[in-house]
Amino acid sequence: EVQLQASGGGLVQAGGSLRLSCAISRSTFDDYAIGWFRQAPGKEREGVSCIGSFDGSTRYADSVKGRFTISTDNAKNTVYLQMNSLKPEDTAVYYCVADAFCTVDVGADYEYDYRGQGTQVTVSS
Repeated sequence: EVQLQASGGGLVQAGGSLRLSCAISRSTFDDYAIGWFRQAPGKEREGVSCIGSFDGSTRYADSVKGRFTISTDNAKNTVYLQMNSLKPEDTAVYYCVADAFCTVDVGADYEYDYRGQGTQVTVSS
C-alpha cells in the first residue's frame, strides 16, 4: 500500500509562487511514476506533471510548461511541484498520484494506482 500526503497549497496573488510537496509512505521511485493532477470546480480533471520512475523523465501539461517544475528528494521520499508565475486559472485542488505510467494525457475516467488527498491552490487576480 502506498500512501501519499500532499501539502503546500494556499492563497497567492497572480504572478506569485507556491511549492507543493507530496510525502510518500515508502520509497516508490523504483516502482511508480509520481505525478500531479488538478481538479477545478466545473472543469475536467487535468494532468499537470509527472516524473518517471526509471529515468527521471518529466512531463508537463502545455498549460504549465515553463512555469511549473517537478522534482524529487529521494532521501525524504518527497516529490515537489514548484509553481511559479501563477495565474487565476491555476486555481484548483491539486492531487499527487503514483502510477505505473508517467503521462499527463489521461482521460477523465483514468484510475491512478494510488492517489493522495488534495491540497487547495487559490490564485487571486
